[in-house]
Amino acid sequence: MESYGVTLLSGGLDSTTVTAYARTITDHLTAITFYYGQSHSKEVECARKIAEVLGIQHQLLDISFLGRVAWYSALTSPEYFPIPRDRSTEQMGFSIPITYVPLRNTIFLALSAAYLESQVLYAIEVEGMTSKQMVARLFMAPNAIDYSGYPDCRPEYYKKMRQALQYGSKMWTQYQIPIEVETPIINLSKAEIVHLGIELNAPLEYTWSCYQGSSAPCGRCDSCILRAKGFQEAGHQDPLLLRLRKAQECSE
Repeated sequence: MESYGVTLLSGGLDSTTVTAYARTITDHLTAITFYYGQSHSKEVECARKIAEVLGIQHQLLDISFLGRVAWYSALTSPEYFPIPRDRSTEQMGFSIPITYVPLRNTIFLALSAAYLESQVLYAIEVEGMTSKQMVARLFMAPNAIDYSGYPDCRPEYYKKMRQALQYGSKMWTQYQIPIEVETPIINLSKAEIVHLGIELNAPLEYTWSCYQGSSAPCGRCDSCILRAKGFQEAGHQDPLLLRLRKAQECSE
């Protein structure tokens, strides 16, 4: 049985952990990173480094037009909508914040599934593999426990999207190969994600979660607060902060 997989690698803690997991169960794995007009490219640089360390194929796809379509977000239009800071975890779960990018995961899913389906169809129709030999997996890193209230991070959303992708694909309609949308950390706490990442030897020291693109994480945005909470509850120091501190000491 040959397994083909695409993992969405943003460069953050969650997607890096999922990518490290995907590598352990996939024969042919490609990491896809989207540049979608977000306010900074720091996470894109981190994703490239993470894929290199993990030794997997990496595709950087420029869909910067999305920033003009999904403009109502602090991540695509920071000049108009400030990023929330210093919110409590209770406040984060109360409503959907301005950092939500309209239908971003829906677009990411469709594009990634198209890439995955192309790989599988080529293997069948050009390389001569039989459909019974194929497994197709799409890995994403949504989390419904410690998260900022995004609607496209819920299990019920992914259940519906799995169905839509299958019914809209040749891979399923003609060859009966389902697109398995894998969300392995969707029901884990941030502390559990940290534990899993360390267990998988994921290069967490190169991950970037902050909504800002400075030389060091701001420590005040929702993503930084949730990340710090996760490492604290897991009883581990953040390897990114350790690496940055060491680099600073070496430069002094």
